[in-house]
Amino acid sequence: MVLLESEQFLTELTRLFQKCRLSGSVFITLKKYDGRTKPIPRKGSVEGFEPADNKCLLRATDGKKKISTVVSSKEVNKFQMLYRFRLHVVHSSGNRLASRCC
Repeated sequence: MVLLESEQFLTELTRLFQKCRLSGSVFITLKKYDGRTKPIPRKGSVEGFEPADNKCLLRATDGKKKISTVVSSKEVNKFQMLYRFRLHVVHSSGNRLASRCC
């Protein structure tokens, strides 16, 4: 899985949407991310690991290509606005093409 910056993630996500517009699906998952790269051991004490900032891990896949990004709580509003704009552009361009064909 490729970890991208927010802007690169949105660009690649737009490409995934455009590729799967006529057939296929894009799956997006969102989960809390604490910054760990290794799993927590089952036994034993966990050292006092406190994340400095709340973060979200976003993943997207079309079944073949996987992309992901980490968004901090400070950047969530900016990311959501850009994400909403990209979704609107992808879906509205498909509607215009469908209306021209019929």
